[in-house]
Amino acid sequence: MISVLAVTTSTVLGLMVGVEFAVAFVFNPILLRLPAGAMLEARAAGGRMLGRAMPFWYIGSLILIAALAAATWGTSSAAASLVAAVLLAASVVMSITLLVPINNRSVTWTAEDHPADWREQQQRWDRLHYARVAIIVAAFVLVLVAVAR
Repeated sequence: MISVLAVTTSTVLGLMVGVEFAVAFVFNPILLRLPAGAMLEARAAGGRMLGRAMPFWYIGSLILIAALAAATWGTSSAAASLVAAVLLAASVVMSITLLVPINNRSVTWTAEDHPADWREQQQRWDRLHYARVAIIVAAFVLVLVAVAR
């Protein structure tokens, strides 16, 4: 049972980390090369799509990691799972308090209707997203350490 939980947790979290990594280091750099109007429209569309999926993915991943920590409690894997859960919980708090408010604004922007400081807001979101990616990558590595023991 623990091996099924370990594989499921690793897969779900690994896919989420891959998507967030791709947003940070592949898609957003590509979008930055587009004309401003097209970039605003593309980022708004991506923000709407991922804004619907990611809350479930983050919370589901957190539940799986917490279950893994509980299932391995008392073993050498528990500490790594627990720290991974704390890191992922921190990324959820960071997302809700810092990234989601910017995302909620940016999903409404169009080429014709956007605030004067849209570039600064997107740059802030990108910087915060880089930090979040670092946190969830660390959590993923700790989950892999936990399941390898």
